Amino acid sequence: MDTYTIQANASGTRTITVSEENLQTIEKYSLFQRLIDSNGIVDEQVLEKLRLNIRSLIAAQEEDSKDLLDLCIDVIYHNNMKAFGLQQLIQLYLQWIQ
Repeated sequence: MDTYTIQANASGTRTITVSEENLQTIEKYSLFQRLIDSNGIVDEQVLEKLRLNIRSLIAAQEEDSKDLLDLCIDVIYHNNMKAFGLQQLIQLYLQWIQ
């Protein structure tokens, strides 16, 4: 399986590794659908909204949610994840699904 590296800050000094499985999980749960407002701006509120959406998905699931937990640990709750990193993740995802 492939892995990708996204920039987590504007200067490029911080990065986050994203696996193919992480991207498949985003697609499986449509995590980016209706996430961003019509203004198209990805800010800390958008990141918080994504985190809340994932938490509620995990809480509502009766079966194993290892894929969501892995996504949280590896990417969404990564120490370097901020709004800039989320914007890079969304761009990576859009390229990946094509």
